[in-house]
Amino acid sequence: MPRGRNKELLSSRDLKMFERYYYWTEIRRLRFDDTIKKLSEEEFFVSESRVMQIIRRMLQSGATVDGKRIERPMFTGFKVTSKSSPLKSRPCVERQLSLFPE
Repeated sequence: MPRGRNKELLSSRDLKMFERYYYWTEIRRLRFDDTIKKLSEEEFFVSESRVMQIIRRMLQSGATVDGKRIERPMFTGFKVTSKSSPLKSRPCVERQLSLFPE
């Protein structure tokens, strides 16, 4: 008997989670953060970050629900980049820092 998690069960869970995500965001028009929280705490009992990873992966792979695809999701989480902040690259002008310009 192989050890570890059953890949078929995981893929069916991920598909079911994506279907529920589609239902809450596209049909019931629930906000993204509320949908992630609901899926995490009330329906699938996994962390919010794991829900976001699964949903993002399903969106990138082009998963569909009854032949319907989510074209452009409004928000799929924050993307972390290795670049420095745009605020750090701007030159600082002394008059911008003063609360009481003369």
